[in-house]
Amino acid sequence: MCEFCVKHGEGEKWYLQARNYSDDLLSDIRRRRFIEEFVSDTDGLVRANKRLEMLGKAPRLIRSVVGRIVTGRMKKNHFGQVVPIEDIEKIFGFVNSIVRISCICRRVTLGKEKRYCYAVSLGPNGGGLAEIMRGVDNSFINGPDAAENELLTRDEAMAAFREHEREGLCHSVWTFQTPFIAAICNCDRSDCLAMRTTVTHALPVMFRAEYVAEIAPQACSGCRSCLSVCQFGAISYSASNKKAVIDQRWCYGCGVCRSVCKTKAIRLEERARVPVAGKLW
Repeated sequence: MCEFCVKHGEGEKWYLQARNYSDDLLSDIRRRRFIEEFVSDTDGLVRANKRLEMLGKAPRLIRSVVGRIVTGRMKKNHFGQVVPIEDIEKIFGFVNSIVRISCICRRVTLGKEKRYCYAVSLGPNGGGLAEIMRGVDNSFINGPDAAENELLTRDEAMAAFREHEREGLCHSVWTFQTPFIAAICNCDRSDCLAMRTTVTHALPVMFRAEYVAEIAPQACSGCRSCLSVCQFGAISYSASNKKAVIDQRWCYGCGVCRSVCKTKAIRLEERARVPVAGKLW
């Protein structure tokens, strides 16, 4: 299990612990201030993105040292983990409100309003987090048109997430001053700053999932649809065998590849049971 499961989940999956979504954690003034600054300081993220691109050109030793510093800081402030859709459904089963909000990453990378993020809370109507975000920028909660209501039912949210899977987006939970989980995002390597930082620039700001994908060769038709949705470059194609192959060392366990597999040849296995990936987070 990832270290958060030990620290914040008592040996169980930390993101399935209701207490980590509780509005009680928002009584911490530092956490509230962090959220307010995160939501409002888009320019700061633009600058951070530029520094990230510059770091990519730096010598390997410098990237390594800076990477450890960045990862350590992010684990305390704003860290994520990839979560498959089965566990997303479990989260939606115990939270009391799900609010579709603006994705700040897409605001920075695309300069557009894209609603791929979902604030979750044990409180009604978005809970304390929604109250904070409304106070900073109402468009995060209600959309460009303030009259639009983005509060979703569990069924509506699950339907949206299944559509995100068909788009090839990877689900992930995010902390705002760990262990408080405030949002679930739908990420890709081109537009998501966190995934770009983690995968493209090898500066981890998110854990891999508690799972790893496996392909049953006898069931694989060789259609290669799974290759098109893998955000992590973990799937290749064997021309000799006419089958797709997963390199489990690179797999983040999102399970999105299953959504496009017509023969249902792909399944998720507990990461701890897979020798080559059990200690890779």
